Amino acid sequence: MLTKAAKKLRRQVLASLKKQGYEVHGGLVQIPSPADKSIIRGLHGMAAAHRVTAAEELFLRKEDRLISFIANGREIQPNNISPRLELVEPDTVNELLFRYASLHWSIPVSSGYGRRLRFLVFDDQNDKLIGLFGLGDPVYALHDRDEWIGWASEQKRAKLYHVLDAYVLGAVPPYSMLLGGKLVAMLALSNEVRRAFRRKYFGTRTLINKKKRVPYLCLITTTSALGRSSLYNRIRIEGFDYWHSVGFTKGFGEFHFSNGMYGAIRKFVEDRCEPTAKQTAWGIGFRNKREVVRKCLPKLNLSPDLLHHGIEREVFAAPLGSNALRFLKGEVSRPGFFDWPARELAELCMERWILPRASRRSEFALFDRSDYKLWREAES
Repeated sequence: MLTKAAKKLRRQVLASLKKQGYEVHGGLVQIPSPADKSIIRGLHGMAAAHRVTAAEELFLRKEDRLISFIANGREIQPNNISPRLELVEPDTVNELLFRYASLHWSIPVSSGYGRRLRFLVFDDQNDKLIGLFGLGDPVYALHDRDEWIGWASEQKRAKLYHVLDAYVLGAVPPYSMLLGGKLVAMLALSNEVRRAFRRKYFGTRTLINKKKRVPYLCLITTTSALGRSSLYNRIRIEGFDYWHSVGFTKGFGEFHFSNGMYGAIRKFVEDRCEPTAKQTAWGIGFRNKREVVRKCLPKLNLSPDLLHHGIEREVFAAPLGSNALRFLKGEVSRPGFFDWPARELAELCMERWILPRASRRSEFALFDRSDYKLWREAES
């Protein structure tokens, strides 16, 4: 017998799913057919819009300052584009800019998990923002990634430390109109990023077993935002693939409960459920959002299978060394890192994508930074 509170929350959950366009049958949520990118983007839209609304108090009065980092199209001379990587430090303008730009993604951007490295990419010709990427701890269970690497369970436990996941990556307009996303995806693989990881985590002990490990960043993974990705699939120069498609996720997650419903779900669970046992080093409380939602659904007489939202995302992996996969399987002691300075990767991108796109399509020059505003009533 459901309590009054459980009945109310159940109605809210089902109404929220319906409003997003889902149909609920037999404990599963079904995407409207056909599930093209516009439909998938719309399903993500409510969660993304909720994040924008929640951020308004923090960013509204800062927006004019932050938007000054966005280029007008006329401020870009394609031949003079000169990318510069900047590591984002806490409590800085760059951190605010990273968070503000992330609010423009068509899907809600998480804050990453565990270890984190965040970067902004600026253009030296005008000091405007080209794009950004954030790297964090990867999920432990990702079947297609593990199968592609060839991991046994013991190897994964020992070596997952050397993998990070790009939880957000892309370009902002007008650079996105010049295929700047490919530039950012390449720069994420640079020597500078790998060395920043080593500097940050050298000498630290792992959270659970308290071991010190040499912080080799050997592999970066990511998942596409909207099904099959055109951005990562064709990052190939002179026959060399920098990013590899390794499969698809199975369509499980909790994003469709993150459009204003999650706060009510979490409060309900905190009052009625115990967190799953876990390492005390991780702290107290629930492990993640998925655990919270999974514990809530049965108490509403709803199936935990509602976590199957059905949106498969393409999984990509980028090894940073010629022996990176062998290192991750414990076959060699060093990854054999590629020597990829950011400057050289940028030059390759300019020749392969940026300049050809600029010569064919000039609409980037018409972009006005005011179109990037989230809140039109922002004050100067």
